[in-house]
Amino acid sequence: MDRVYLNRKQKLQKMRKTNQLNQTPASDFLLVGFSERPEDQLLLFGTFLGMYLITMAGNLLIFLAICADPHLHTPMYFFLANLSLTDACFSSASVPRMLVNIHTQSQTISYPGCLTQLYFLLLFGGLDNCLLAVMAYDRFVAICRPLHYSVALSPQLCILLLGMCWLLTNCPALVHTLLLTCVTFCAPTIIPHFYCDPSALLKLACSDTHINELMIIIMGLMFLTLPLMLIVFSYARIFWAVFGISSPGGRWKAFSTCGSHLTVVLLFYGSLMGVYLLPPSAHSTEKESRASILYMVIIPMLNPFIYSLRNKNMKDALGKLFSSGKTFSLP
Repeated sequence: MDRVYLNRKQKLQKMRKTNQLNQTPASDFLLVGFSERPEDQLLLFGTFLGMYLITMAGNLLIFLAICADPHLHTPMYFFLANLSLTDACFSSASVPRMLVNIHTQSQTISYPGCLTQLYFLLLFGGLDNCLLAVMAYDRFVAICRPLHYSVALSPQLCILLLGMCWLLTNCPALVHTLLLTCVTFCAPTIIPHFYCDPSALLKLACSDTHINELMIIIMGLMFLTLPLMLIVFSYARIFWAVFGISSPGGRWKAFSTCGSHLTVVLLFYGSLMGVYLLPPSAHSTEKESRASILYMVIIPMLNPFIYSLRNKNMKDALGKLFSSGKTFSLP
């Protein structure tokens, strides 16, 4: 495996040197994030198709169950329903394109298609971060300010928070995508990932990219650092409040209400840090691809199981959904 990646790296370096000499504007990109051996393609296609179908079915079932059960029309489940939709859209921004490339034995994605994919990845990836931060605030209010919960998280405020999440993620994602249209990419443009990674794209540019690099830093602060700081602050207050509870049963009950969310946060941010926060010397194409698969494919697939298996209310709602066979109606 290391020899395959070494040969691929040498091939990419050689083509990039030719690229800099030719200065030919690019119209397509090549996504080479996985094995190029023909015998591996069927296994890769079946594996990722299965994970994608599980992701879509699981997240849509969570959304339908929450909408169909009036008992779950609370702030906690309101944000969970939106997180499920976001996970489904986040996975859909990259996996279908990857499946098409594997099935057709073609690694090509058009220039407009690459920028479109990048926009939706930034949008739904950033929205995932913001929703996790808002859900941490929800748990903080529920545990530390239970008597003010209905006031602090009124339906109007929940809708406002959701709108702010969409605005704070859509605007930077759109600006970054539009700025990329001003960048010149020279053929051949080979991206060592299964999706259009923004950092990898800038490495292929033939024109000045200082503004784009600054935009990536700003988006990193908005999408990663600030939400993570809010989550850490919320859980620091939660832990302080929980450890002040004298009853062991009370402490366990308080922890159990945020266990699923904390598990998702650790998985999501752990994989993101593995891609973006490690020093360059620790990076490799193989490591980055594995970490990307974790937070873009595997975690959206696992989230419905994490939130439903240990949540009695969700299990009851899913049971009612299956037993009645009814479709949902928005409240």
